[in-house]
Amino acid sequence: MAREVFVPVTELSANFAEVIPALKPKEAIDEANRCLYCYDAPCIKACPTGIDIPSFIKKIATGNLYGSAKTIMESNPVGASCARVCPTSELCEGACVLNDASKPIMIGLLQRHATDWAIQNNAVLFQPGEQNGRKVAIVGGGPAGLSAARELARLGYAVTIYEAKEKAGGLNTYGIVSFRLPQEIALWEVEQVEALGVQFRYGVKVGLDVSPQDLLDHYDAVLLAAGMGSVPQLGIEGESLEGVLDAIALVEETKTKPLSTDFVGKKVAVIGAGNTAIDAATCSKRLGAAQVQIFYRRTQKEMTAYEFEFEFAKQDGVEFRWLVAPKRILGRDGKVTGLELIRMELGDPDEKGRRRPLPVPNSEFTIEIDYVIKAIGQERQIPLIEAFRLAHTNGIPLVEPDSYQTSQPNVFAAGDFIFEGGKTDAMVVDAAQQGKKAAYAIHSTLEERSSGSTQ
Repeated sequence: MAREVFVPVTELSANFAEVIPALKPKEAIDEANRCLYCYDAPCIKACPTGIDIPSFIKKIATGNLYGSAKTIMESNPVGASCARVCPTSELCEGACVLNDASKPIMIGLLQRHATDWAIQNNAVLFQPGEQNGRKVAIVGGGPAGLSAARELARLGYAVTIYEAKEKAGGLNTYGIVSFRLPQEIALWEVEQVEALGVQFRYGVKVGLDVSPQDLLDHYDAVLLAAGMGSVPQLGIEGESLEGVLDAIALVEETKTKPLSTDFVGKKVAVIGAGNTAIDAATCSKRLGAAQVQIFYRRTQKEMTAYEFEFEFAKQDGVEFRWLVAPKRILGRDGKVTGLELIRMELGDPDEKGRRRPLPVPNSEFTIEIDYVIKAIGQERQIPLIEAFRLAHTNGIPLVEPDSYQTSQPNVFAAGDFIFEGGKTDAMVVDAAQQGKKAAYAIHSTLEERSSGSTQ
């Protein structure tokens, strides 16, 4: 195995600084003053967490940054992260009434301006509620788990989050590239929840270190918000070779370890065309790869990555190869040296409405490559689902649409743990909203039981 060499901070680390600059104070005020403060604001309706966008923007215009940040975080407990990673062009900014007249208000950057102020000034935005004597366990400290914990703590619950990793924040902390979302932003949101008295048990895997029955015995309710697992196998020859990587693990390494020069001058193939594939590809370029190609078995029309992610990757020099799929990974001396691919064509639509990719006979071709990065989705948390004896369909727990209650009466679920695929509900902001709704559903359920038992 080649000796790993780490670059000095002054070299590759500059590639991982935030790519979008923050607004300067005067720029923020000028932009805020462009807002029409619509009474029936379509931007609010387009925000999954229902942030009162005109209100927080008006507070910026009047210099009330504390009030602005509180308005944002009231609705969205991970509002600082969402200011950076939300597809605003498809949500709030896409609904702005100024789209037809000039250009939409830069809502995302204004949201970042207000929450950055809160971070820099150590603002205390919320207080815990009076203790009600009830306890809730949350499995997973990502956006859904944090949002639920924040709301439950404000309602007076004693909340404990069981987090398998060393830090909370989920994909915001570990799985979104630093040049889009610095880790310290996500960790500030964790601190906001911790300040409300929420307990975190780090490095604890439910089902391994603590049993589901223990949680059910010691807590009034359990919320499963454990996200999804690792990237699945491609199921092709050569997958065990050195140089075949998991996209999520790659991004996590860039956020938790010194940057490595292993990619410098190398050729990289990324398999998949979702947002994680984009992150892996742009990471590879910023780690010094000479060529990065994304291979996808369908066309641009069917890819699940957002358009702004696609454009960002192209600006970084990532190349896209449509209608092609990996067939075999080639290697020598245990290391990746090439990739055999086959051309595809689209057939009839599948159950989700996307046309099925079909191999074109005798269309195989080979390319030289140094790294193959798998980015074809994530595995389901089936062991955890089965440990709680939940009804599920192909690893997706069955939940009540409004309450997020599972087939077990005291067990609720939210976030990527119940994600059904496609573009919708895959966003951080959706996970945050699900966590909030699950918290209120837990509260309502326990209140009803309490009132019923006293009658």
